[in-house]
Formats: sequence, structure tokens, C-alpha cells
Amino acid sequence: MKTDKLKELYLKYELTPDDVYKHQHYTILTRQGIDKIQAKEQIYVDYEVIKCEPNFAVFKANAQKEGKMIQTFGSALKGDTIKDGNTNSWYVAEMAEKRAMSRAVLKLTGFYELGVFGEDESESFKRK
Repeated sequence: MKTDKLKELYLKYELTPDDVYKHQHYTILTRQGIDKIQAKEQIYVDYEVIKCEPNFAVFKANAQKEGKMIQTFGSALKGDTIKDGNTNSWYVAEMAEKRAMSRAVLKLTGFYELGVFGEDESESFKRK
């Protein structure tokens, strides 16, 4: 059932093998795949900066499509290792924004409930 629903969504959003890959426990959508979905669904995302410091940022994403609305968050903590933070990038605000957008788009379109995550949500989700 889950596989059938995922296949239906992949076809609906015209996702290609470049847009999706398997991680240890999850299915991961690339930034490109999430952008395709956002464009096709015309999902509007507005951001609110909750906290923005040199090494830490939290963004709230308010997203809507066809009368449905969702709020979710993305955060980024700069660290030298994954034990110290959840990103090694100095672009913590941009990372928090990307994470918030990924979560919002995937939740609004039903991917999240099927165990699909965005590659930006965790450094460990990056394609090897």
C-alpha cells in the first residue's frame, strides 16, 4: 500500500531517479525533487525568523496550497562534527530555511506520512 502510494506521488510530480534515493531507513528526496513538487503544486511558503545567530538559526515556515495550511520549523546548529551540531555549514540561516521548506512541502503533499524526508533535513541524509 505504501509503495503504491509513493509510486502514485512519484508519477504525479514527475520525479526521476535523480530526485529520490534510499537512505539506511528512509526514502530521501533531493532539493531538486522538492522544488519540482513545490512548483507543480504552487505551494506558497512564508518564513518567520525565530532565532538567527552566527552558529544557530531557527525558521518557521508557513506554507499553503489550495486552502490547506501548515506550519513547521527548520533549524541549523553549526558544529565541527555531527556530534557538535546538525550542520557543518556556516550558512546556518539558509540551512534552517531549506529544512523548513522541505518539511512544509513534504507534509502538505503527503510524502512525510509515508516516511519520505528531504536531503537537507540532516547531514546524514546526504547522498553518498
